[in-house]
Amino acid sequence: MGSMSARTPAHRSGFACFVGRPNAGKSTLTNALVGQKVAITSNRPQTTRHTVRGIVHRPDAQLVLVDTPGLHKPRTLLGERLNDVVRSTWAEVDVIGFCLPADQKLGPGDTYIARELAGVKRTPKVAVVTKTDLVDARQLAAQLIAVDKLGRDIGLEWAEIVPVSAVGGDQVTLLADLLVPLLPEGPQLYAEGDLTDEPEQVMVAELIREAALEGVRDELPHSIAVVVEEMIPREGRPADRPLLDIHANLYIERPSQKGIVIGPKGARLKDVGTKSRQQIEALLGTPVFLDLHVKVAKDWQRDPKQLRKLGF
Repeated sequence: MGSMSARTPAHRSGFACFVGRPNAGKSTLTNALVGQKVAITSNRPQTTRHTVRGIVHRPDAQLVLVDTPGLHKPRTLLGERLNDVVRSTWAEVDVIGFCLPADQKLGPGDTYIARELAGVKRTPKVAVVTKTDLVDARQLAAQLIAVDKLGRDIGLEWAEIVPVSAVGGDQVTLLADLLVPLLPEGPQLYAEGDLTDEPEQVMVAELIREAALEGVRDELPHSIAVVVEEMIPREGRPADRPLLDIHANLYIERPSQKGIVIGPKGARLKDVGTKSRQQIEALLGTPVFLDLHVKVAKDWQRDPKQLRKLGF
């Protein structure tokens, strides 16, 4: 054997985040890459407020997906704080995937995000054209050209432009193949079994919050915060029939919103409990007793002390 033997490529590991306006398919893409429901999907901006990370394990690499909150024009203290979180996350990750749905014309929201991205100099940016299953070849080609032009117009250089359909699983592997070389060389950052490093309580709170917002989005777009006060195994249960007691508070901003969340004769809250309990049981793999209470935290979105208490 000569000294020309092929060197095994070094293992790479690093962080990526997906950005894009609401409904751009970020969470669906995260779940498709990780192969399991991790990020909380929702059709409203700002629901994934916490950094939920999914981890893609491959023989040659480990890709950690950081979910940043949506970037939007801030109107409140919370909005500004979220935008700061977004910018600092972008500077810290190794690659940014900008999701643009194939079936929607590029709009001012996309340009706004692209301009912000152009300001993040060192991080490579990949344009991911999502939901390709919803368009024909001609529409897709037009969108790819439009995305290329958007980059050129504002001086944003795309490392790659990739069409994917997370729903059809098309090219999700290809996307990972393209993201991996953009990561630095290094050992695994997380053990093989980890799919998310979010503490379970935060994920449980997100599931409850999502269920609570489901029917009332128009009346309470994001003035619900959920705090899981405790998660404790019920004592005296046989080992084969465990039960986890979860006590959580739903915080709203004004007393008038209480009736909306609770519903006539408590029907809505009960529904929220049933829905989120099923998802929590699926997430944790154990039966759960869920105890929900609705509390008023006056104008929590504008109050720094309340924001801290509620984990922002």
